[in-house]
Amino acid sequence: MTPTTIELDLIRIAWALGLAAVAIGLSLWQQLGLAGTLALATLRTVVQLFAVGIFLSIVFTLRSPGLILLVLLVMITVAALTARNRIGKDIPGLLLWLWGAILTSTALTIAYTMTVVVRPELWYEPRYLIPLTGMVLGNALTAASLTGERLVSALRNNRTEIETHLSLGATPGAAIATYRREAIKAGLIPTVNSMMVVGLVTLPGMITGQILGGADPLNAALYQMLIMFMLAFATLTTAILVAYGIKQQFFNQAMQLIDPK
Repeated sequence: MTPTTIELDLIRIAWALGLAAVAIGLSLWQQLGLAGTLALATLRTVVQLFAVGIFLSIVFTLRSPGLILLVLLVMITVAALTARNRIGKDIPGLLLWLWGAILTSTALTIAYTMTVVVRPELWYEPRYLIPLTGMVLGNALTAASLTGERLVSALRNNRTEIETHLSLGATPGAAIATYRREAIKAGLIPTVNSMMVVGLVTLPGMITGQILGGADPLNAALYQMLIMFMLAFATLTTAILVAYGIKQQFFNQAMQLIDPK
């Protein structure tokens, strides 16, 4: 007998809101000062997910490649803006570089996955393209933010050491090699940690969603493998590109360390 998906209606979601209400109540009881933040986050979750659900229903119905690509470009732009805000708004040219880095890593990952692995009848099949891109973008955003924050902080806090290396004849790349390496490793920590414990400690969104939707657990596990491999490539590529872009911003043509803010 094929399992059927339990549909969630508005009444069930209203009951689910009880969990958020209890969390807000606990915050008030413990005087954590988080009640307002939790209430706003809950409201935004409801509004944003209702909006995206309605919008994606339209996109899936129309199946227009132009509209789908527009949605993806908007998602990439929002990811780049968010990463820029976390790293620092005072670095000129950073937003454009982040946009290009996230676009490049996401495009390479999705192009390979759609043409070599999944191979749907239509390359722009929204049922595959939009969810896969969304998962890649979320993790690329995290990698970009962590790498950028770590490297910018290191370049600003270790000027004397870097300038000493430069004065001894080191190239900018050699002078910041240690900081660059540590920043890239920091950007990959969430992805690597997830890969280490996936299936043992956590059941991520892809496998959970497919199982809840009635899919065969083994096939869901295979899809989750695909996701983890995609994320490993995308996050590493993003981190490398972001680190390179920040290095370009912090050194002038005379190979001198500058603060571009």
